[in-house]
Amino acid sequence: MVSIDSAQRRARMAIRHRLAPSARSTDPVDIARSLVVLHATDPATVFLSVGARGIDLAPPDVEKALYDDRTLLRLLAMRRTMFVAPTDLLPILQASTCDALAHKQRRTYGRYLEQAGVVDGDVQSWLGEVEAETHAALLTRGAATGAQLSKDVPRLRTQVDTAPGKSYSKPTSITTWVLVILGAEGRIVRGRPNGGWTSSQYTWSPIETWLPHGFAPISAEQARTELVRRWLYTFGPAPITDLKWWTGWTLGEVRKALAALDIAEVDLGGTPGLLLADDLDPVPDPEPWAALLPALDPTPMGWQSRDWFLGPHAAALFDTNGNIGPSIWADGRIVGGWAQRPDGEIVTRLLEAVSPETRKLIDTEIDRTTTWFGDTRAIPRFRTPLQRELTAQEHR
Repeated sequence: MVSIDSAQRRARMAIRHRLAPSARSTDPVDIARSLVVLHATDPATVFLSVGARGIDLAPPDVEKALYDDRTLLRLLAMRRTMFVAPTDLLPILQASTCDALAHKQRRTYGRYLEQAGVVDGDVQSWLGEVEAETHAALLTRGAATGAQLSKDVPRLRTQVDTAPGKSYSKPTSITTWVLVILGAEGRIVRGRPNGGWTSSQYTWSPIETWLPHGFAPISAEQARTELVRRWLYTFGPAPITDLKWWTGWTLGEVRKALAALDIAEVDLGGTPGLLLADDLDPVPDPEPWAALLPALDPTPMGWQSRDWFLGPHAAALFDTNGNIGPSIWADGRIVGGWAQRPDGEIVTRLLEAVSPETRKLIDTEIDRTTTWFGDTRAIPRFRTPLQRELTAQEHR
């Protein structure tokens, strides 16, 4: 069995995640494809993840790819998490993950409707009618917010209490539920937000107008195998548990997808890992590098087992739900954290000693990040202990 140590895993990360300066790109789509998908639960993450890996890029370049060229698309996918993906990946994500997600969400919302007793007759048929009416209304408008659609489709304003009798009980309309189902089915897409690049107030468009050429469907089995192949090239070698966690699939589904690939089992210092069999040759060590990665960046969120790059810093950099905050990287390891203060200053704290040369590289990345933000201010959606500390006190 081939042994692959942490240093080699860090070398692969530096090159394949486009973190080393020599691996950076001038194309936001190229960057997204290198990471399989970009994490997008926090809208700012998409832009900052591209900025950390880009050459001569600015936020308008990402907006152009998302909303003008439409070579990137925002969607719910693995683990019911929001991502931005290259448009050419849509058939793979739809068949491997999104179709099953739509089915699951429809069943879940249907149960809430049944429990609330707000529907006479078959709940799923009723919900399907509302979905069809909403899609038709969106086709008529061309683009709309959820609030606008709820005026066109009165049944979207149906109120449901999902936790009757509880202290946190609060009736909610089904507008978001229906939009989530339609989005997961690939019938509608999230378009340009009502605001800047940190906004999450999106308009919706029908897939017929946003991507008029659509895409050819593929089988779920074929799609899962291809998604696993891409993940292994980007994040491998890694334990199968990391792959199961990232996809959100059952272990049986993961193993079935792996069975269609030529896979090598490798030794990760006592833990078995998986790698594509034609990808065993070592990746040369890159030049020294540093990076300021945003909260929920796809690099640290690509693995569940993180000790080999995180070290003892989890308590400072992660919240209680497992979301990572802004982090400072040096040569494939996390060495600190950062935050943006209300006045725009980027403040940092190193959690371990670094060399003067590494400190200079970090300072360069601070300048790049400051330039990327410009006049924009962004508070991470999930705040972590270190991020809170850095924004609550004067920079030292």
